[in-house]
Amino acid sequence: MVAVHQSPHVLIFPFPAQGHVNSMLKLAELLALASLRVTFLNSEYNHESLVRHTDILSRFAQYPGFKFETIPDGLSQDHPRVGFAMKDMFASLELITKPIFKQMLFEINPPPDCIIGDGVLGLTFDVANELGIPIIPFRTISAGCVWVFSSIFDMIQAGELPIKGNQDLDCLITSVAGMETFLRFRDLPSFSQVSDVKDPLLQLMARETSKNFKANGLILNTFEELEGATLSQMRNKSKCPKIYTIGPLHEHLKARLADTNRTLSDRSSNSFREVDRSCISWLDKQPKGSVVYVSFGSIAVLPREKLMEFWFGLVNSGKRFLWVLRPENVPRNDGECDGVPTELVEGTKERGYIVDWAPQEDVLSHGAIGGFLTHSGWNSTLESVTAGVPMICWPCFGDQQLNSRFVEEVWKLGLDMKDVCDRRVVEQMVNDLMVEKREEILKSAAEFAKLAKGSVNVGGSSYCNLDCLIEDIRMMNKNC
Repeated sequence: MVAVHQSPHVLIFPFPAQGHVNSMLKLAELLALASLRVTFLNSEYNHESLVRHTDILSRFAQYPGFKFETIPDGLSQDHPRVGFAMKDMFASLELITKPIFKQMLFEINPPPDCIIGDGVLGLTFDVANELGIPIIPFRTISAGCVWVFSSIFDMIQAGELPIKGNQDLDCLITSVAGMETFLRFRDLPSFSQVSDVKDPLLQLMARETSKNFKANGLILNTFEELEGATLSQMRNKSKCPKIYTIGPLHEHLKARLADTNRTLSDRSSNSFREVDRSCISWLDKQPKGSVVYVSFGSIAVLPREKLMEFWFGLVNSGKRFLWVLRPENVPRNDGECDGVPTELVEGTKERGYIVDWAPQEDVLSHGAIGGFLTHSGWNSTLESVTAGVPMICWPCFGDQQLNSRFVEEVWKLGLDMKDVCDRRVVEQMVNDLMVEKREEILKSAAEFAKLAKGSVNVGGSSYCNLDCLIEDIRMMNKNC
């Protein structure tokens, strides 16, 4: 009797936040393009948002064996799921979602040959190990940030954590291998900047990251030419059998789709929000390289006073700007801007354009964009690197503090404005990026953009690493 060979079945489970879901959906489509069967497990709340605002159901229907499943995130329907309230998610996932996930794995048919779990979701590692299912975590942050998180106990042992009250935040950290010459206390991920080593979030990040290196491999949305030095440290000093660098995922997906004569439509976003494409028409009317794109991501919530400092700085710079200003960040009264000074309203009408949410990849690749004022989330950073757009970094929390340091000090791709929110500084930074320091930053930006695109083309480092990942998953298939 001839054996029946079936494609392996991969279950993908992201942490329920926009940036995590976005990059893991791109990975899911890459695996589906390779004819793997994929189950994408999304939180009920986020799946409803995706169905409402995107074409995910029709887009993924073209892939045989692809299906969406949902699971509760444990939070109430009216939970904000933004800002620092996101911390509530970790406890609810462990308490409520984890047992449901375990039961789901008993019932799912066919059973998964492999789980790709978000690397910050230790519950996927725990359950997969308990049930004997191969697990490959995917960290949606930079390799550098993974390495810093994995060095938390080294920093504690060296006496560099917890941070003391009188600590000079510009002093260098010496206990993170490979970063001794540029990593300062103020550049540590926000979870690490604590005064108590027993801080629950610090311990959580250290614990979950340690699990990443005990799995069957580790997937990273980066490329060798960008983070090679850090990746060498990780490979030399960790026991992780394989580290698959397969990014930039957004560019990698475009390249693989092009190989099969497919493209993404305008509605092919992975956004939880309605995308306002009118900004593209506005950009079409602006001179080349003249616009500063401003976005602080999907989670950060700016207090009114900080929002006003940015607004004044942008208007006073005299430069054109496109600003993604989510509704929860806008001071309003009965639908009108509440208490916004006339000069800001007029300055925005003359040189600016504000939307609730933008098609960011399309915006950054538009010829009118000359700079990006960003929160330095990893997806945004990679998208800017790939588009060759210089950055002004104003990190909010999480991995963003470290990303902004790499952007300025290591890669020379922009300016780091962390820990400062002043209209005069914003104005100066915008003018530095768009005029005074533009030439030197653009040179680095063009070089890295070329490397990013090359990495995902045939024969590139990320292209080859994705092929290796797919082949290793096929080897896990019980039906082969």
